[in-house]
Amino acid sequence: KGFSSTFTGERRPKGDRIFEALGATDELSSAIGLAGEFSSEKGHTFVDQLHKVQCMLQDVGSNLATPLSSAREAHRKRTSFSKKPVLELEQWIDTYSEQLPPLRAFILPSGGRSSAALHFSRAVCRRAERCVVPLVQAGEADPNVAKYLNRLSDYLFVLARYAAMKEGKEEKIYIKPEP
Repeated sequence: KGFSSTFTGERRPKGDRIFEALGATDELSSAIGLAGEFSSEKGHTFVDQLHKVQCMLQDVGSNLATPLSSAREAHRKRTSFSKKPVLELEQWIDTYSEQLPPLRAFILPSGGRSSAALHFSRAVCRRAERCVVPLVQAGEADPNVAKYLNRLSDYLFVLARYAAMKEGKEEKIYIKPEP
């Protein structure tokens, strides 16, 4: 009948912002799974990190499916989202960034299948973040969820560049067309 339930048991229309954010987060996990498969084929050591991110996205979904306006304390405790995963992403970003050449131009999603899939995951992550921010602003989701998605998109960008470098693939650079 066009309705679905949140973790708190509240019935909401399927078009509700919560279900939009849950769908975008699920899509993000699927995109990361694909990127992980391509990266695994190339023997990248960061594949375990991508699996950990997918697990964290399940926790993101739990938080989103528990709107704070209708959650009891037991629900909030069970689905809370800490800042620790955000800090871990920042450490990973620093680790890979230190190994990359400086970015001197805009790059296009490219650099081989692993890199391109990671760039695609980054774009899906940005959309998921855009879906989550209004929920945080409305007081329905933990602000750390939005912070996590924000840092995750940066991690995926750096990782895409790192994958291209490790595979010896060229990143295509944006060239402004002649008028």
